Amino acid sequence: MLNSLENPQTWQQSLLSSFVAIAEAEYGDFVAIDQLLAASSDQKSLYLLVQHLAQYPHSKMALANRLPLGVIDLAALHQLPTDTLGYHYADHMLSNNLHHLAAQPAASEYEFIDTHIRETHDIWHVVTGSPINMLGEIQLQAFCVAQLQLSRFWMALLTKNLLKSLIHDIEVADSYMTALTNGWLMGKTAQCLFGVDWLSLWETPIEQVRSSLNIHTVN
Repeated sequence: MLNSLENPQTWQQSLLSSFVAIAEAEYGDFVAIDQLLAASSDQKSLYLLVQHLAQYPHSKMALANRLPLGVIDLAALHQLPTDTLGYHYADHMLSNNLHHLAAQPAASEYEFIDTHIRETHDIWHVVTGSPINMLGEIQLQAFCVAQLQLSRFWMALLTKNLLKSLIHDIEVADSYMTALTNGWLMGKTAQCLFGVDWLSLWETPIEQVRSSLNIHTVN
């Protein structure tokens, strides 16, 4: 459900409350993440995000068609040549005991933005070279902030992790800022990943995919 911003004070209090809750929660608390997503999904910023994405032909087409990726056979992808995107994605998912959760068709552009990013989140991990650890998550969050302009949600997630380091682990601040910088710069130079037809790229070498999308990973 979208927040209308008709009562800015109430909305700001709700967003602040959700932000404090996720800052206090354990890492990986998906209930707190979903609450933050709901609180930060105001109609104005989502409208502006749709307008931003619509300037890219493939993103505009994805918003119009609103097609989910559907069921992905990870075992079959893992049989592809080891240099392909499909193999790297399947290996990432299987190695981390992750499962692709196929989304249902979305009823609106706003709903599709949420479901599409959820479905492709781990593909973005793979193509940006962002591992499944805190530095990798911060790098990808900064990448998302750069790519999905006007997204309060991704800005809030990134800010939350910086706040946690301030309170609990100040010694990791330098590595966090490096990951943030790398992700931000990568996201600003890369082509827009929202709406890329990943299903047609499974058999393409991953370095070729990165090159075509102007993604320069950090070694």
